[in-house]
Parts: sequence; structure tokens; C-alpha cells
Amino acid sequence: MKNFFRYFFAIFLIAIGVMLIMANIGVGDFNFNVSWQYIYPIFFIAIGLKWFIDFLRKRGGSWVFGSFFLIFGSLLLMDSFKWIVFGFWDVFKLWPLLIVYIGFSLLGRKHFTIHYDADTNTHKSFFDGFTFTVGDHHFNDENWKVEPMNLRHLAGDFYFDFSKAFIPEKRIPISVSSLAGDINILMPENVDFRVHASVNAGDIKILGQSADGLNRTLNFQTSNYDAATKKIDFHISLKAGSVRIDQV
Repeated sequence: MKNFFRYFFAIFLIAIGVMLIMANIGVGDFNFNVSWQYIYPIFFIAIGLKWFIDFLRKRGGSWVFGSFFLIFGSLLLMDSFKWIVFGFWDVFKLWPLLIVYIGFSLLGRKHFTIHYDADTNTHKSFFDGFTFTVGDHHFNDENWKVEPMNLRHLAGDFYFDFSKAFIPEKRIPISVSSLAGDINILMPENVDFRVHASVNAGDIKILGQSADGLNRTLNFQTSNYDAATKKIDFHISLKAGSVRIDQV
């Protein structure tokens, strides 16, 4: 984002400089007050597009903030062209968008995602579910089958009991990300695993190792992980909450 602002500001200065030169030599007429009402909406549109495109390309970003700034900037630009009446402080009129965003977040969706498996140098599709949902999720049925998962969640708890699961003889990636909630995982001693866990505010406890406070990260790997044929690779990310992994 720093590079984005730098490039945008550089282009802005270049454009202003060129227009001032043209005005000074009599090629055109430059009125900063008039030009500004067209320039600053484009700034919001550019930010919105940047965030939205980054989200679609899975390089960070945010579809919520991206779409908001895109809508806000477009309305300001339409006001500049006298197509509608919408000033900067009319931003408060856009509060119903909050309801729309909450509605989308509660819908959730289930789909398949393409995952690159570095161990086998292949691409695989795997279950990508509970996207932007609220509530608790339990994976503790008797003999439930462990498959690659990418679970994204707004708020709620996850409970995984792998001692009851059927775990295939392969490396299985499981990714869990949530804004708020607790993640509790129970692992059998005969199954190797690796964990990369990060919490913005909360605590992480993995088999005696712990980290708590703000912006904490904990990496853990069982001693036989590299040689094991049956293993699970966890990637866990929480904004607020706790991560706990125990063995039985």
C-alpha cells in the first residue's frame, strides 16, 4: 500500500505540474479549485480498486473496504459531473451498506479451492467451507474423514478431535482463520503434525509451548514430521481468541 500511495502522489504531482506549465504558456486554463473536485474522487476510486483487486488476487486487500471506497468515490465523481447531488459529508448516507455487508457475511458459501501441494508438486482441489460465517463448528464424529480444508470464519469456536478421525496416509493441509473465537484441537500421539499459528490478541498453547499477548506467533513441529507419511499441516490465524492443541 505504501508503494501505491507513493505512485499515486507522484502521478498527481506530475499532472498538476504539466497543467500549470500549459496554463503559464497560454495553452490551457488551469483552475485548481475546479480540477480538485474531479481529482479527489479518483483518489478514493483508485484505493477501492487497489483493495478489491488485491482481495480477488489473494494478496491481502479487502472486498468490504474496496467496494466501499469504490462506491464512495464514484458517487463523488458523479456529483462533480453534475449527474447527481452527493457531497463528501454525505458519506453517512451510505450506512445501509453496513447491513448489506453483514448480510453477505452471514450467507456463507461452500466451494472448492485449488491448492498447490509442494510435497508432490501437484495442484489439488479441496473443500473450502464456512466462509464468513458465525457460530461454532465441531469435527468430532466417530470415524470422520480428514480432508484438506480452508475454513474462514467471522466469529465462533472450532473443535477438532482427530483421535476419532480416519486420517489417510498423506500430508493434509488444514487452514483456519477467524476474526474472533477459540480453536481447540485434540491430536492422537501416533499422528505427526506441524503448526503455524498467529493471534493478534490472545494466547497460543501447543503441547506445553505457549505464547500470549498481542501479535503472537508460534511454530511447532513434531519430531517425526518430515519422515512421516501420515501428517497434518495446520495454518491458523486469529484476530482475537485462543489456540490450544493437546495430545491423547
